[in-house]
Amino acid sequence: MNGMQRIALVLACLSIVPVASAGGGPFGIDHRLNYDNSGIWRRSVQTGLQIGVGAAVLGGAVWEGGESRLGRTLWQSVDAMALSGATTQVMKFTFSRERPSRTDDPNAFFKGRGNQSFPSGEVAQMAAAVMPFVLEYGDEHPAVYALGVLPAYDMVARMKVRGHWQSDVLAGLAVGAAFGWYAHGREQPLVLNALPDGFMVGWSKHF
Repeated sequence: MNGMQRIALVLACLSIVPVASAGGGPFGIDHRLNYDNSGIWRRSVQTGLQIGVGAAVLGGAVWEGGESRLGRTLWQSVDAMALSGATTQVMKFTFSRERPSRTDDPNAFFKGRGNQSFPSGEVAQMAAAVMPFVLEYGDEHPAVYALGVLPAYDMVARMKVRGHWQSDVLAGLAVGAAFGWYAHGREQPLVLNALPDGFMVGWSKHF
């Protein structure tokens, strides 16, 4: 299975998670879920997972450096997360869509400042973090595909607390996966090239 086939498989599996029934919006799939901010869907759990994944990727990259296969993959995830974050932020300001917490109209685009529903930046970050690992290790270690649980969880969780519509999380997934694929295809990670040479070696080599 080549890289593009693996991406298509992951996207296809994840995309069915939040779109069980039809609705409105640009793709005809948007509808508000029953509000649930309890248990694993609590906003604090979502935020903690987001911070934890980001810290693990960045911390692992700095610790491992860019000389090893694992270190290079970690830095590719850093690249993908940075590019996804910047891209989704521009898109949020451009489309200025109202969140489902504020309206039941999924067609409320271009509503001005403070409306940043489309796309989901958090889902994009999760997808960007895991995609380089899926592409690098998926064939050898199929268990790596289980990392897809992270963006899948975040897709559902963001809708449970009415932070995003279905099309928001799907667009975020696509953005993150695309940048993950791009970062994995680069011989040298962008962020690593911009840092001092010491980060190529990694802190682990100093102990």
